Amino acid sequence: MSRLPLRLRVALAAAAGVLLAVAALGFAAQYLVRHELRASQDRGLRTRAGDVARLSASAPALLTTPGALDAPNGGQDLLVEVLDRGGRIVARSGALGGRLLPADTLVSAAIRSGRTGFTHARLSGEPLRIFVAPLPDAGGPAAGGAVILASTEREIEHTADRVRTLILLSALVAAAIGAAVAAALTGRGLAPLRRLSAAANDIERTGDPARRLPTAAGGEIGELTRTLNAMLAALEQARSNERRFLADASHELRTPVTAVRGNAEYLARHGADDETIADLRADAERLSRLVDDLLALERQAHAGPAHDPVGLDELAHTVAAAHAELVTVPAPEPVAVRGDREALRRAVENLVANALLHGAPPVTITVRRVGDRAHLAVADAGPGLAPEETEAAFRRFWRGAASRARGGSGLGLAIVRATARAHGGDVEARGATFTLDLPAIAAGGKIVRDSSETPSTVGKVRSSS
Repeated sequence: MSRLPLRLRVALAAAAGVLLAVAALGFAAQYLVRHELRASQDRGLRTRAGDVARLSASAPALLTTPGALDAPNGGQDLLVEVLDRGGRIVARSGALGGRLLPADTLVSAAIRSGRTGFTHARLSGEPLRIFVAPLPDAGGPAAGGAVILASTEREIEHTADRVRTLILLSALVAAAIGAAVAAALTGRGLAPLRRLSAAANDIERTGDPARRLPTAAGGEIGELTRTLNAMLAALEQARSNERRFLADASHELRTPVTAVRGNAEYLARHGADDETIADLRADAERLSRLVDDLLALERQAHAGPAHDPVGLDELAHTVAAAHAELVTVPAPEPVAVRGDREALRRAVENLVANALLHGAPPVTITVRRVGDRAHLAVADAGPGLAPEETEAAFRRFWRGAASRARGGSGLGLAIVRATARAHGGDVEARGATFTLDLPAIAAGGKIVRDSSETPSTVGKVRSSS
């Protein structure tokens, strides 16, 4: 069933639903028709039994008159037997001929207890509805006896069968109409999806994420189109970033690789000397740092959520302790975040290294809690970034015009931003101050919700010039 086209599946489901609904209605209608016809038949039998009882009491001689009991009831001849107190036949309708109505149990109950009753029976293959009623004690030979009346049920069953047949045909017609309407509506509703599928196939065939799916009207399909186009835009941006990253990485790697090759050629021709070996070591170290930064950036770009509590103030002390020029100042209260300690340590080290390389002493690390956020700021006394450089500073391989001669891979701040965003925060730059903004937790691991602002100067790094 799942391999069938959606349009056919919807049409079959609609047909089945209509068929079941009409079939249920048909069974209910058939039951109601049969019930009402039998109720009408029972009322006719009771009425006719009352007439026979009155005739037995007021004019008993008429009971034996030929044809007296053959009067039709509702267009149908009734079969009648009149019995005396001993159960002997006093009179009977001519339509019975030599047959006897099978109602011995009800006759005994009517004569002995004066009770009426209905039953179903067959006489010569004919389905009958039989009613037995007692006769009054006053009157002629039938006094104290009983009257048996029977009416055929063939017309009731025939009518019920016709109703059932009509409803079955109606159900089939309704199911066919429902399937056709469902198929038409589904085909019309799927037309935008077919257009989307065709456009998606073209994009897949060409491999061009810059193309977009045709826009649709509102509703679910329009929302799907907007979502898919947004996904294509994200893929296009990711591909553009990847190409730019590869181009920048190739450019950055070309310089140290060229230097290594040149020094290797020099060594091959002239032999080793201390200066050439020192250059090789420097170039190898530069390549190693660049590769490490590339790996760190890629790792943080795809890092999953970490959940270990990390003391941000303690982390700042640890990073500051690696610098001989550091003067540490204890924090007045702990400031904790949740995340990857090594990744956060590297981010803080990158901020400190950036300030030491491109800034001016003193370099200050400040940790504070602001509401439910933890802030770690690294500032120096230099002029800092110009406003138009603030966003560009966090791009991969970006270096300002004044800092290009000072070295560096241009990946440090990009790693800081990737780490911050992987931890649910971000980093911002204002002049010479770079601030990590992360979600704070209490010492026990609960999210901090107070509005206090507690600054904590962790340490000052005095750069030797």
